[in-house]
Amino acid sequence: MKENTKKILKYYLETMSNYKWWMFLLMGSIIIGSVLNSIIPLYYKNFFNVLTSGEDKTLVAKMLLSVLMMMGLLKLMEWLFWRVAFFTLNFLESRVMTDLSKKCFNYLHKHSFAYFSNTFTGSVVKKTKGFVAAFEVLADQFFYELLPSFTKILLITVILTKINIFLGLGMLAWIILFLVINWIFIKIKLKYDIERSETETATSSFLADTVTNNINIKLFNGHKKENKGFSDLAEKLHKIRKFCWNLSAKFYGLQSLLSVFLEVGIFYFAIKLWNKNILTVGDFVLIQSYIILVMGMVWNFGKVISRIYERLAEAEEMIIILDTPYEITDVKNAADLVVSSGGVKFEEVGFGYENEIKVIDNFNLEIQPKETVALVGISGAGKTTLTKLLLRMFDVQEGKILIDGQDISKVTQESLRDKVSLVPQDPILFHRSLMENIRYGKFDATNEEVFRAAKLAHCDEFISKLEKGYETFVGERGIKLSGGERQRVAIARAILRNAPILVMDEATSSLDSESEKFIQDSLNELMKNKTVIVIAHRLSTIKKVDRIVVIKNKKIVEDGTHEKLIRKENGVYRKLWEIQVGGFIK
Repeated sequence: MKENTKKILKYYLETMSNYKWWMFLLMGSIIIGSVLNSIIPLYYKNFFNVLTSGEDKTLVAKMLLSVLMMMGLLKLMEWLFWRVAFFTLNFLESRVMTDLSKKCFNYLHKHSFAYFSNTFTGSVVKKTKGFVAAFEVLADQFFYELLPSFTKILLITVILTKINIFLGLGMLAWIILFLVINWIFIKIKLKYDIERSETETATSSFLADTVTNNINIKLFNGHKKENKGFSDLAEKLHKIRKFCWNLSAKFYGLQSLLSVFLEVGIFYFAIKLWNKNILTVGDFVLIQSYIILVMGMVWNFGKVISRIYERLAEAEEMIIILDTPYEITDVKNAADLVVSSGGVKFEEVGFGYENEIKVIDNFNLEIQPKETVALVGISGAGKTTLTKLLLRMFDVQEGKILIDGQDISKVTQESLRDKVSLVPQDPILFHRSLMENIRYGKFDATNEEVFRAAKLAHCDEFISKLEKGYETFVGERGIKLSGGERQRVAIARAILRNAPILVMDEATSSLDSESEKFIQDSLNELMKNKTVIVIAHRLSTIKKVDRIVVIKNKKIVEDGTHEKLIRKENGVYRKLWEIQVGGFIK
């Protein structure tokens, strides 16, 4: 925690350093306002000393009015400096929080495909929001509570010490004792606050997971099971919350007791000094004013530090993400990928997920420019893995992948993905309009280009029937569209992108036969003059490709046209074909 706290504070301070002059203005205003607040009780002291002086009432009244005017002027100045502080902090906090949000977003989305596959969406969102919100709380506690408190305590100690050294040192000793006890309590409570934060994260993640999978819960009657799982987490959260709150209640009781000792003890000592004519009536007023001020500040100290540590515990979850190095990175001075013809080559490629058994081992495949190659094999053979490696969603563990002779690990990821278009098996759309989702293939595309791509992909047929047409929002992950409609939007996006290398992972799997027939013409148009890699389980869709590559046991076992492979005795492709067509070739 200590190391992460340093990283959190460093991250916040680096972001705040962009606004140095605003910080100086803020701190100056707060310090001056706090000094004025500590000086004002001195005038209360004078006020009551004049009031009890026994002088002529007319003269006393004039002197009292003079003191009152000075008090009013100081209070007005204090009010002014605190107004400056409030508005400055409002600007500073909102600006820094915006910058932090941008930094988190930017860093988060550069994590690898594998990172997001292993992370709950709800958990990441909570951690990001918690990290940004934590800054607001920390800034508020420091600028509104800690900085004014330490300024006032320092000045009060100096003033009381000038009146009587034992009075000042006694107040200081009590403050130090009180703060040390607070600190010890906070350290004890911290581990429970961390446990509570982790339990809250687990509860949020469980909730997000069940909301995302609500259809599965309904289809498999999983409501009771999921309800029990959530109830168990909620009960665990209840217990740790109650324990933390009870711990705080016990400590506040101890604080109250220490406050009683301070007030009674310091006044007992003050009476002794008054009896020796060292203190005046005004000094009693001054001491009482300072006791109220000090008790208010140190009483809140425990709450302030507790809030700080709670927020640090929440921010720690996000700092771990921000401190986690990217799995997939560009090499130093990486060049942009230049595709002149579109040849793709896998050279002795080896890969296994999370260092487990290899999915691909010593894999070699060369795809000629403008060639269409289909990858075939049973589920788990590694077909989709090869396309993920090509797009650098994962990095190869052995060997290399070349595009037009350029090692893709040596070029920028952005330029690589700009030259390779993917139509996935299960396309996921943004909860945005259809226009925006299609335009994601080419951000600067005109409306006319979007319409053309949509027509080629036969999207226009269902979009034109919608009340809001291309401005229709599709719901989270595109849930408002059917599987076939989502697939067509993904194809339209690929048509618009028009990249020289095209990867289609079961691109027509969600389409009915009639829709597939329509779209096949569009795909044929899309595939022209491109290097194409097709993954297909329905072998009827790949009969006309240039080559079919059959993968089994991590390697290529067959390579050829449909006609060549179908004639191969005891061939893997032939057996797969026989299973699908439902007949047997004798």
